[in-house]
Amino acid sequence: MKGKFSAIILITILTAAFLSGCVDSQKTEAQTTSSATGTPAVKEPEGTIRISGAFALYPMVVKWGDEYTKLHPKVKFDISAGGAGKGMTDALGGLVDIGMVSRKITTTEEGKGAYWVAVTKDAVVVTANKNNPVLAQLKTNGLKKEVFENIFINETIKTWGQALGTTDTDKLNAYTRSDACGAAESWALYLGNYRQDNLKGVGVNGDPGIAEAVRQDKLGIGYNNINFAYDVTTRKPVDGIEIIPIDLNGNGRINPEENFYGTLDELTGAIASGKYPEPPAKDLFYVTKGKPTGIVQDFVKWTLTDGQAFIPGSGYVTLSKEKIEAGLKKIE
Repeated sequence: MKGKFSAIILITILTAAFLSGCVDSQKTEAQTTSSATGTPAVKEPEGTIRISGAFALYPMVVKWGDEYTKLHPKVKFDISAGGAGKGMTDALGGLVDIGMVSRKITTTEEGKGAYWVAVTKDAVVVTANKNNPVLAQLKTNGLKKEVFENIFINETIKTWGQALGTTDTDKLNAYTRSDACGAAESWALYLGNYRQDNLKGVGVNGDPGIAEAVRQDKLGIGYNNINFAYDVTTRKPVDGIEIIPIDLNGNGRINPEENFYGTLDELTGAIASGKYPEPPAKDLFYVTKGKPTGIVQDFVKWTLTDGQAFIPGSGYVTLSKEKIEAGLKKIE
């Protein structure tokens, strides 16, 4: 009797152990094979990514944020423009997760913890009012770099006639950026290794501000990042503005190989092929305080991979394969 009772107990223990093992096995399988591919379960990204900075990068990042949220609905974005200087300051100060910067990052900023990666490319173009009295000649002949230098740096050119070498006496009104920005830095560098502080003209805040100032002044001249000079829908210059071609070879006329301002796609193609000089063409950057982690790191990785597909339609230039690979390696 005693032996029979012991056998029953032993069978019960073994059965319980067997069932327990089955349950544990199913639990482990559920944890490790979360998809048909057998890949480990990954927690769905969740949280808010705060971003501020360069007007140049703002439209692209808004698009990226929208597309990323479609993939990860639990991730929200708080994105604001304000200039590259603000983006850098906010990132280093911990006010945002990512700063948008449209100029090269300095060694001083790196020393303060600025961790950067290039994400796309654009350029600065020179703008004039569509009713400018000498617009036809401007589009045919363009202006040489030294003429732009004498307008925005030396202030020795005061009329549109002086700019074109004619007797026209219409006053030339120059507009520049009053906020710290990559557009002004790039334009100043192109004119002769100058800095934004060297640029002269009526100071206007932001890309939208300087575009509007030129749009309201038929004698105005300014400069804008391309996504504020062109309409991303029509791919033409924004209403009221025309682009002044740069006479790159200095021969006094715009040759066919210099004539790529008609549409946004023509210009971005010229930037991508190197026909448009750098500067004023430039890389655009994400900046974080130290190496990004968590959802910020995931978003940066997505920007450099799947996110690149949204660049051409948004009016920007896709990074080279080498720059993408360097960026991905940097944030791993």
